[in-house]
Amino acid sequence: MSVKDKVIGIIAEQAVLEPSDVTMDSTLEDLGIDSLGLVESIFAIEEAFDISVPFNANEPEQSDFDISSVAKIVEGIEKLVAEQHG
Repeated sequence: MSVKDKVIGIIAEQAVLEPSDVTMDSTLEDLGIDSLGLVESIFAIEEAFDISVPFNANEPEQSDFDISSVAKIVEGIEKLVAEQHG
């Protein structure tokens, strides 16, 4: 399973949607994911990939991690997986 498919699966689960309903252009807002859902998604992603996401739940806008769309999240996770797992 690709990083993209895994991330979309996690996000879909948080949004209580089918993975097919989650597009790369979707924003978390489009999917109805609130800040708590976002934090839960980040934790689930960290666990699934055994990585640490540079995300500050208290100050999301201060984070180095781009959560503006599903595509940006997938891109960020791919980069983190590559960095943290060589």
